[in-house]
Amino acid sequence: MNFKNTSSLEASRQQNADSPTPTPPCVVENISAAYRDRLALSGVSFTVPNGEIMAILGPNGAGKSTLIKAMLELIPRVSGETEFFGENLSRVRKRIAYMPQSASIDWDFPARVKDVVLMGTYTRLGWLRRPGKKQHQAAQAAMEKLDIFDLANRQISELSGGQKQRTFVARALAANADLLVMDEPFAGVDMKSEKTILQVLRSLAHSGKTVLLVHHDLATVRDFCSSVLLLREGNLVASGSLDEAFTSKNISHAYGIDGALA
Repeated sequence: MNFKNTSSLEASRQQNADSPTPTPPCVVENISAAYRDRLALSGVSFTVPNGEIMAILGPNGAGKSTLIKAMLELIPRVSGETEFFGENLSRVRKRIAYMPQSASIDWDFPARVKDVVLMGTYTRLGWLRRPGKKQHQAAQAAMEKLDIFDLANRQISELSGGQKQRTFVARALAANADLLVMDEPFAGVDMKSEKTILQVLRSLAHSGKTVLLVHHDLATVRDFCSSVLLLREGNLVASGSLDEAFTSKNISHAYGIDGALA
């Protein structure tokens, strides 16, 4: 689905007014972003469905990370709007958890695993409030789900690639957010970590949470995702359900290859 010719934000607002159907977790309208004088994202519009796992796909340099950073106002936009749960980001920030790319994290920073996971609870605390029993319990539960509770006192600099990713997935989980936005949660993970993270993501979707993630492995998309968005050189190729958007034609166009199999 391409929303360039209609206003998805207007449609969402009308739906919110006229129907008991839940407001979409995220509606993006005509987002563009640039690095210096180079346009990295051009007029992208799409809707993230409720209670689903949606993958953002595309080759290197397609604008996947740029898209989620622009959505979350982590980088300036050239144009466009984004609504989360029918509101501006500032009004619902507590309902959103963000997991950055592993490469953007300072792994030499002196922090233990349990400290990093506990940070996931800070958004709901507000200024000047210290984590209490409830927050520590949420962090412990998240570490247990990601099978890293035994690493709680280990410095993050001592972790393997898979353990690092599980730590930051646990941080996002501890936030108890309704929408999780994740930048390459499977990057550099081993089979154990991949399986553990997959189980957690499926459980989140099953419980009604929504996950939007940048993903690279086309072969595993159908294993856990129910919708996709494909980008090429900063432009939207397609978005929607797997049947609608994850087609051989769209994959071939996005990746510039012939004979791609969905």
